[in-house]
Amino acid sequence: MDSIPAWMEGRREELIALLREMVECESPSDDAASVNRFQELLVARSAGLARPKFTKSAGAYGRNLLLDFALPELRRKAPGRILGVGHADTVWGLGTLRSMPFRRAQGRLWGPGVLDMKAGLAFFLYAMKALRELELPVTRKVSLWVVSDEEVGSTGSRAQTEALAREACAVLVLEPGTGPKGKLKTARKGVGNYAIDVHGKAAHAGVDFEAGASAIVELAKQVVRVAEFTDLKKGLTVNPGVISGGTRTNVVAAEARAEVDVRVARLRDSQPLDRKLHALKPFDKRCALEVSGSLNRPPMERTPAIVALFRAAKNLAETHLGRAIEESSTGGGSDGNFTAALGVPTLDGIGGVGEGAHAAHESILEDRIVDRVALLALLVRHLGQ
Repeated sequence: MDSIPAWMEGRREELIALLREMVECESPSDDAASVNRFQELLVARSAGLARPKFTKSAGAYGRNLLLDFALPELRRKAPGRILGVGHADTVWGLGTLRSMPFRRAQGRLWGPGVLDMKAGLAFFLYAMKALRELELPVTRKVSLWVVSDEEVGSTGSRAQTEALAREACAVLVLEPGTGPKGKLKTARKGVGNYAIDVHGKAAHAGVDFEAGASAIVELAKQVVRVAEFTDLKKGLTVNPGVISGGTRTNVVAAEARAEVDVRVARLRDSQPLDRKLHALKPFDKRCALEVSGSLNRPPMERTPAIVALFRAAKNLAETHLGRAIEESSTGGGSDGNFTAALGVPTLDGIGGVGEGAHAAHESILEDRIVDRVALLALLVRHLGQ
C-alpha cells in the first residue's frame, strides 16, 4: 500500500486537468440540465472503471448517480458495501466562471465548486484508479453515490441515500475537510428550518390606527422569544435569519413572516425545541400565529463507531503517509448526517483541503492532493479486507 502515494504523484497533473474540466462544467442546484450534464461527465471520466446507474430524484432537481467500481478480486464475500457519498450540485449560478474562472496560482486551484465538492469526487475516482492499477484487492463492493440536491437540503435524494447507507459497512463523505489542515469531521450539528407566519389586521396608520393589529409588532416580540431558545451549552442555536412583512409605512401590517434556522448537536434536544416552537402563542390576541417546519437533517453524533473509523484513518495516514490527521466537529450539515443517524459508521470531510467554500476565494491546496487521494485509497483498502 506504500506504492499508492508515488502512483498518485505521477498522476497529479491528470487529476488537476480533470478537476478543471469538472469546475468548468457548472452545475448549480436549480438547473437540472446542468447538474445532469456534470453527472454525464463523471460517467465519461469513469468509463471502464465503474458501472453507472442513474436514478430520478424525488424533487425537481437533477438525476442522482451511483457508480459501482470494478476493482481487483472483488469477490463480494464480505457483507456490506463501502459507500462514498458526494454531490454534483454547487451554490454557484450559471455564468459564475466569468468572474471566478478556474485558475492555478499561489499553490492553489481556484474556482466555483472546486472545494465544495468537486475535488472530493475527483479524489475518489483517482483513489479507485490507484487500487485497480496497483492491483490491490478489495473484497467488498465499492460505490460512489452522487446526489443532485445536497446544497438545497437533499429533499429529493435523502430516501435513496438512506437506502444505500443501510447496505453499507461504512460511509466516506467527500465533503471538504475543516480548515487549512483538512481535519476530518466526526460530528455535525443537525439542521432545521422553521417559518413563523403572523396574521394581523390591516388599518390606516393615521386615520384608524387602533383598529389595526400589527403583524410586524407581534413578529418582533416572537423573534425575541425564539432567539432566547438558544442554549450554547447544549450546542443548540436558534437564528431568525430572514424577516419580511408589511406593505406601506402608512398601513398597519396585516402579514409578517420570519424564517428561522435551528442547529442541534444532539438529536434528543430537537424534539423539545420543536414542541416549543410549535407551541408559540401570540402576545396580541388579535393576531394569529402559524408555525411550520421541522428538523430536516439529524445531527451526526460522535459515536464509538465513528471514532473507530476516524482512528483507522488516522493510523493509516501516520503509518503510510507520514501525516498527522485531526478530527473536528462543525455546525454545518451534509448527507453524512443522514447516514450517521442510521448508525452506519460515517467519516466526513475526507475531500479537498482548502478554504472559501461558498465564497469568492474558494480554493484547494495543491500540495494536499496526493495525500488525500492516497488516504481514500488506503481507507477503502483497509475497509475492504
